[in-house]
Amino acid sequence: MNKKVLSLIALALVAYGIFVILVVNFYDDSPMNMKWEDREAYNRQYVTKVKLDQLNIDQIITDLGSPDITEAKKINNDHYQLMYYRTQHIKSDGITTEDECTALLFKNNQLNAIGQSAIDEYKLIK
Repeated sequence: MNKKVLSLIALALVAYGIFVILVVNFYDDSPMNMKWEDREAYNRQYVTKVKLDQLNIDQIITDLGSPDITEAKKINNDHYQLMYYRTQHIKSDGITTEDECTALLFKNNQLNAIGQSAIDEYKLIK
């Protein structure tokens, strides 16, 4: 009886190991594939951890996917891009608006401001 129980336990552990390997190698967990509620929570958690001047646009897009809303302008030799990522649900209308998002401002591809200060700074750029 003990050999049978041990065999079943060993078989279960092997099956579990194979399942874990398959999930790790084949499950695509990018934000673009998440349900909107999960993506919103993921974006909110991510944005709270970012540090200014340590991330660039490419890293943000890799980690969060394409922004929900974006604006850009070039002044002299400086490039400014304001990217909005949805972080809070306000109205169930199927449309993502700026008030449902957190803004990230990039100057020359480096993160320069977050949230309302990003929006205010972007509006002042002329």
